[in-house]
Amino acid sequence: MKLIKILHLALILLPFTAISQSDSSERPNIIWIMLEDWSPDLSCFGTKGIETPVTDKLASEGVRYTNAFCTSPVCSTSRSAMLTGYHQNYIGAEQHRTAKEEKKPLPFDIKPMPLLLKEAGYFTSLSIYDKTDANFSGDLGFMGKDWKERKKGQPFFAQITLGGTHRAWNRDPKNPIDPSKIELPPYYVDTPFARRDWANGLEQMQVCDREIGDILHRLDKEGLTDNTLIFLIGDNGRCHFRGKQFLYDPGLQVPLIIKWPGHVAPNQVNKDMVQTIDITATILDIAGAKPEHPLQGKNLFKEESKNRKYIFAARGRMGGTHDAMRAIRSNKYKLIHNLMPERAYLQYSGYKEDMYPMLAEMNVMNLEGKLNEDQAKFFAPTKTEFELYDIVADPYELNNIASDPDYGDLKDKMLEELYVWRRSINDKGVSQEFRKGGLSSKYPTRTLEEWKERYEAWKPWVFRKPKEKVKHPFVKKNY
Repeated sequence: MKLIKILHLALILLPFTAISQSDSSERPNIIWIMLEDWSPDLSCFGTKGIETPVTDKLASEGVRYTNAFCTSPVCSTSRSAMLTGYHQNYIGAEQHRTAKEEKKPLPFDIKPMPLLLKEAGYFTSLSIYDKTDANFSGDLGFMGKDWKERKKGQPFFAQITLGGTHRAWNRDPKNPIDPSKIELPPYYVDTPFARRDWANGLEQMQVCDREIGDILHRLDKEGLTDNTLIFLIGDNGRCHFRGKQFLYDPGLQVPLIIKWPGHVAPNQVNKDMVQTIDITATILDIAGAKPEHPLQGKNLFKEESKNRKYIFAARGRMGGTHDAMRAIRSNKYKLIHNLMPERAYLQYSGYKEDMYPMLAEMNVMNLEGKLNEDQAKFFAPTKTEFELYDIVADPYELNNIASDPDYGDLKDKMLEELYVWRRSINDKGVSQEFRKGGLSSKYPTRTLEEWKERYEAWKPWVFRKPKEKVKHPFVKKNY
């Protein structure tokens, strides 16, 4: 068994060593396909109801990671980390959508990854959906919008964001999903409304799957496939409440698929815990780019990224909604430290209330006393300070064992490790000014009648037919 593992590792590492020492003409092109707000909700990860044949084939041609996590459960903070290879708190980029006038240059002479790649001789492009969302100022290093702009023979790095999976979603006219075929997590109500909303999201991913096919087809057509390293990930977790913006696995876990012909063996499934900033470190190593400040991500093709004991994540301000959470996760347990437990999980957030149909339905049911115990937990007016979950026995993170004396030593050990990590990233914690600031933390945010009105306003949108034009009830755009 040990010999098999050694040979398997050699298949990946020996080509990497050769390339990292070669001249720029032999370095691979690198494409980073970024899905907005998407968990591993793909058919190759076992999600029911969805069909993603292009992505499934991509996974079969390389390696699929089943335990990949972002460092923060929202785009701008997560992307800031990925653009640099450092946790967002370490670089002062931890508050979502930092105002332009408040953005600061990166500390410690850190340079963004695209800039380092540019300096290493790569042509760097930001393609299709022109989104960076950096919470810091300065040159990111992107040189154009398409790799066709590069010099002859020049290797390229292309970051391609597919924005469709961000709310609001489009229906899939080619392959509508039967909502009876999908599976809802138990913390959501199982209603026709909830099922249709969930299925609509999966349909949008099917549309994006075909867009991924267009990218791969272009590589084939231009004869670039054999010398192109492809990463496919999500920037943060799924676009449902208790997903994006929160530190449960649906907010942090993302799909990660890597294809590199001749260097990464096909049909691999990797169960190592990895983080999205590891992709940054991997790309820079392969490109021969040398950051002056030690990265916090690890090269996925080296032993340093394997057998991690913990991964870490943090959540801060979300627009005008003030909250703060930190998390440490092992393969078996997760500890969440809610630094502002006095605030509700569902304190006011205009984004969530204007984008999440299920939130309206479940608020109505909560105020009417119709949610079960697990569903009602997230609608509590305050949070407990600590949440500890056995994520093997309790994968939906519903049974908080933080106050169970049998887990006291485990909780203390994980909390100690969390504090060590927080010091290592210069985590500033929560000031009194921050605690008192932000939008109103009053909860519930609306009356029962107001939530009923919003629920009714959502229905035409949620139940629209695949080719039907319906005005979004709260966004000024037709879909």
